[in-house]
Amino acid sequence: MGIREGMLALLADGPKYGYQLKREFEVATGEAWALNVGQVYTTLQRLERDGLIEAHETDDKERHSYRITDRGQDTFVEWMTQPIEPSVANRDDLSMKVLLAMTSGVVDAAVVIDVQRASTMTALQDYQRLRAETPETDLAWMLLLDRLVYQGEAELRWLDRIEDRIEQASTERETTITATRATTTAVTRASGSTND
Repeated sequence: MGIREGMLALLADGPKYGYQLKREFEVATGEAWALNVGQVYTTLQRLERDGLIEAHETDDKERHSYRITDRGQDTFVEWMTQPIEPSVANRDDLSMKVLLAMTSGVVDAAVVIDVQRASTMTALQDYQRLRAETPETDLAWMLLLDRLVYQGEAELRWLDRIEDRIEQASTERETTITATRATTTAVTRASGSTND
């Protein structure tokens, strides 16, 4: 989602001034997305240029209000009814750190996992504390905190899983090396006894 969609959402409720849109956007997003008023007016100009909103009224303080057009309403409804496609993050920083630790051997991947686990657990505790302190009536903030808690819990499960996978791969590699050495020793001994 971008500021564009946020402005259309707020204007779908009725005409508003630029600063009013800034403030309502921040409240609607649980204060998680602070806007610069310049971003708001730049976005409003683009929306107006694209025919999605139009100037509505100017008050005695020369403030312009804007309202959504039928085209803007259709665009907003279309956006709202489309699913969010999950992105396949094949290059997220944490995965890259773990993979590079495994490849380089400079830092043990287990250390990278442990450091991230501690950080995620601290953040998760903070989110849970904030959730406990937040009134149920602050729905926007509660929804954001719920998402952060679930993402943190999912990351902890993922860290446990990759730790198990790395451990299993290491054990299998050691078993293969031991078996190869045993086979090589047996073959060497057998060849030595046939040469006698």
